[in-house]
Amino acid sequence: MLVIAAALIQIPTPHPENHMSLHAQLSPEALARLEAQRRNSSISSIVIAVLTLTLMGLVLGFILLPSLFKETPTIVTYAATLTEETDLNEKKINTSTDRRPSSPSSSMAKVIAANTTSPIAIPVPDVDTPNPSVNFGDGDDFGNGWGSGDGDGGGGGFGNIPATMKKRCSKADRLSRLKDTGGTPECEDAVLKSLRWLKGTQSQDGAWAGGTAMTGLALLAYLGHCETPLSEEFGESCLRAITSLVNLGMKTNGKLSDNPASKQFPYEQGIATYALAEATTFCKQLKINVPNLQEVTQKAGQLIIDSQHPSGGWDYGYEETGPRGGDLSISAWQIQAIKACKHTGMDFRNMAKCVNRATEYVEKLSSSSGAFGYSSPGDGGGKLTGAGVLCLQMWEKGSRATVRSGAKFIEKNYAFDYGGASGDLYTHYYAAQAMMNRGGEQWKRYNALFREQVLKNQNGDGSFKMPGAGLAMNVHYATCLATLMLEVYYRFLPGTGGNVN
Repeated sequence: MLVIAAALIQIPTPHPENHMSLHAQLSPEALARLEAQRRNSSISSIVIAVLTLTLMGLVLGFILLPSLFKETPTIVTYAATLTEETDLNEKKINTSTDRRPSSPSSSMAKVIAANTTSPIAIPVPDVDTPNPSVNFGDGDDFGNGWGSGDGDGGGGGFGNIPATMKKRCSKADRLSRLKDTGGTPECEDAVLKSLRWLKGTQSQDGAWAGGTAMTGLALLAYLGHCETPLSEEFGESCLRAITSLVNLGMKTNGKLSDNPASKQFPYEQGIATYALAEATTFCKQLKINVPNLQEVTQKAGQLIIDSQHPSGGWDYGYEETGPRGGDLSISAWQIQAIKACKHTGMDFRNMAKCVNRATEYVEKLSSSSGAFGYSSPGDGGGKLTGAGVLCLQMWEKGSRATVRSGAKFIEKNYAFDYGGASGDLYTHYYAAQAMMNRGGEQWKRYNALFREQVLKNQNGDGSFKMPGAGLAMNVHYATCLATLMLEVYYRFLPGTGGNVN
């Protein structure tokens, strides 16, 4: 470098008149080369800086990209979307898997067996079917129903409102319905406390102790409050209940019981099918995909239709050739389940024929007093009158004379003392629905009869006390029936009789 620099430096000749001084100057060629070196150095520095930043960006991207795209679902296994403009509190549902629901990890118990006998209720498994047990509503009996609401006494409820389900599910609309139909804010508080108790007593596999029917009842209580798999507080519990019943149906080809050979099988099938059919309609409306739900509902509903007795009713063990021909207690559950299946929009073979025969069967059980009998017009003391009235209401026959006389019988003869001899929740659960559908003064009087009796018998933990009349049931059963009774204010719309204020 020194040699090159020396060659490039020119030393000027000093003038004598000036002080002697030396000034080194670079030649133009040297300046040009130095400038080129500076440019090359700057470019190299910039390139190195850019490469360094790029490398750092790649390292950071490798670290951060997975977390940017990772989504932690609240509910696993099921895919769900909502229609636009929904007011519901959404639960995100994982779409990363597409497997069938896993099977429950523990076996389910049989439906509760009664310790005593009654002329109206389900017999215990080892009792001959012609001799029903003593206590109506003995833990194998259940009640529930939705009418279709045709404005002519045909009932009200689910059939009226699927297009406006979002509004119905809002708290404001529910409280408005509650007020308009004779309920109080205390009714809503009691329902929420009950649902929380149910949530806390649910098994890990999604079922409830007591068997398939008990799981179906709990699911119906959720759906009656418009709780779905997307609900903020009860969504996961609701989904687990649906999954539990779907798992069972997938294992048994639509037979919703752990013991389809038992005499009580029709009760379990009717209740569970009813619950799954309502769940199917909700899920279809909200575009929630629960794997195998529709398949199981289709098979379960078709089994009920195909198992009808020639009498038009349904009998223990789905006996189709016996002389008894069934009874209203068993048949009411099948009739309600078929109605719920109709609301799903799915096709079921011979449904219309089945319904016609079933309603004819129910009407034949009506007596001259207006009371509906258990297996013949005169038996049972009229305790199944509410069930008979409701079954006809929900199939657009609410204006018939048998319905009007049945409602009058209830109005004249029914009393309700929760802890006493008239505290039969099964009787009053059906009656509450039937009288709500009647509307008007008949509903006002019946509402005054039962509402406060139910409210004051709720325990602090949300469950309900055991009713009187020596009924054999458990706390879960009593709680579900009482809850469904208190949900009648917004699950149904009055069918006749004017406004209820």
